[in-house]
Amino acid sequence: MSYHGDDWERNRRLYNPYQDLNLPTQTLYKLPTSPEYLFQEESIAQRRSWGRISPITPGSATFPAPSLVPEKALLRVGFSGRMIGNRAGVIGLLYAGMESGMVAVRDVDDVFNSVAAGLGTGALFKAASGVRSAAFAGAIGGIAVGVAVAGKQALKRYVPI
Repeated sequence: MSYHGDDWERNRRLYNPYQDLNLPTQTLYKLPTSPEYLFQEESIAQRRSWGRISPITPGSATFPAPSLVPEKALLRVGFSGRMIGNRAGVIGLLYAGMESGMVAVRDVDDVFNSVAAGLGTGALFKAASGVRSAAFAGAIGGIAVGVAVAGKQALKRYVPI
């Protein structure tokens, strides 16, 4: 039995599962490009989720002095890399949670939320070290986020991409 003859092609047709729907098949696959929201209130407020706020990727590493034996150097880099990566992950999670909380409480997504979240993150991260360390770390966190936000706005304004 040969399937390459003209009789076979004339007696057969392609199966179309949409033929009884009376819809053009081109419109079935046109998906919306705008984000879909469950509630109308969500579409009004322009916000970032906590996953998009967190810009820190844990896993940094430092390099030891070249005078160490290679095996010791690898062990030391692995240990300090885990330690720094863990700290970076905790700071990123604290920052994302605080900024999301500020947006939820104030119902406005602006620069003040970012700076306040940086200030609170630094203070909360160093809270176990004492009040003076927490205040200093909070100030450093607020200043760092303020500089980052100002730098981002300056780049958007003055650097054409």
